[in-house]
Amino acid sequence: MALQLTRPLCFFDLETTGVNITNDRIVEMAVLKLLPDGSEQEKLWLVNPEMPIPAEAAAVHGITDQKVADAPTFKELAPEISAFISQSDLAGFNSDRFDIPLLAEEMLRADCDFDMKKLKTVDVQTVFHKMEQRTLTAALKFYCQEELTDAHSAMADTRATFKVLQAQIERYEELEPSVDFLNTFTARRKSADLAGFIVFDKEGKECFSFGKHKGKTVEQVLEEEQGYFGWLMKADFPRYTKKVLTQIRLRKFNKGA
Repeated sequence: MALQLTRPLCFFDLETTGVNITNDRIVEMAVLKLLPDGSEQEKLWLVNPEMPIPAEAAAVHGITDQKVADAPTFKELAPEISAFISQSDLAGFNSDRFDIPLLAEEMLRADCDFDMKKLKTVDVQTVFHKMEQRTLTAALKFYCQEELTDAHSAMADTRATFKVLQAQIERYEELEPSVDFLNTFTARRKSADLAGFIVFDKEGKECFSFGKHKGKTVEQVLEEEQGYFGWLMKADFPRYTKKVLTQIRLRKFNKGA
């Protein structure tokens, strides 16, 4: 059963300098864009991260400082990347917890707006973990009887992720081949930001999920401890988290005006 799309769905994968969403950078990005008419488009970007690539990261994906020395920076590529994935939903493997938050950081760092409210996401890893509890390499072998011979190459991982989702839809009758269903099925803990620092309570209000104000609504904390917002803005939190906090603060200010 083929995916049923009402708008484009971009499968993507990032190779990076590390796994810290706030501080690490993209060195390669691959996108496989599926269109509702069944056609496909591919894009692959090599990115100069403007920082040394740690040896342990290069050992995983094979991308070295020398390889990206003449590549454009993410800020230079951001308009092209944004134009390619705009008006599309996003899919990946562990993308909700890593690739999408890190992509959002890079976009905001490049002064390119990135608003998750405008798109749906499908995390193929979540489908796999709910059904079989394995890795991407094992998923490709389990579902497609194929070996992932070029693991940690962005396009190879991207293609493998697409193949796995197709096979999952064929295997499990309970999986509907629509982005709306898969978005709901792969959703993890409901959060207002991407990193999970701000979550929704049962009433749909944004609350802090960490620290001394854990469980309190953001609006309540901003009202009772006005200096807390300034501390958060200066602290080492993801840019998208800060963007969401700023939006809540502005909403509260406008509500009280």
